[in-house]
Amino acid sequence: MSEEYEGSEEPENLSEPPPFFPLDNGLPEREPGSNGDLIEVQVEGVFVAENGGQISRFVLVSDGERKLPILIGPFEAQAIQLVLESNRPDRPMTHDLIKSILDRLGGIVDRAVIDDFWNTVYYAKLYVRHGSEEIEIDARPSDAIAVAIRFSAPIFVAESILDAAMDE
Repeated sequence: MSEEYEGSEEPENLSEPPPFFPLDNGLPEREPGSNGDLIEVQVEGVFVAENGGQISRFVLVSDGERKLPILIGPFEAQAIQLVLESNRPDRPMTHDLIKSILDRLGGIVDRAVIDDFWNTVYYAKLYVRHGSEEIEIDARPSDAIAVAIRFSAPIFVAESILDAAMDE
């Protein structure tokens, strides 16, 4: 068995994990910054669009005037749609499992925040409260929304992101 690994080179730097999606496309690195005030939004629904045989799913959030469509995967679409329709699967889905874990550990999701947009990708955070401690967790917007609605937690979007969505 050891002969399978003969001659294989070991990574140079084992103290640092490799990037998940290495990009060498000449773009500057993302520098998170302030994108304005946070505006509370509501989930309008999950929608499906077909274009040339391609099926896209997105969640639509709105502050009542401005609307922000966010492209999401099929599993996240189902996870959000189930809660919106007050349906419950026979077995818990991943987002239900996250809620159960947080419930048992005495944590709650205080809010979800979509606060950045870079290179066609939205960035979000979940804020979990455990006692007097607030924990910030990086998340995809679809997962942040799916978990937040299970806790009936508010969802916020940075104002500049809502404004930019209206300009498109």
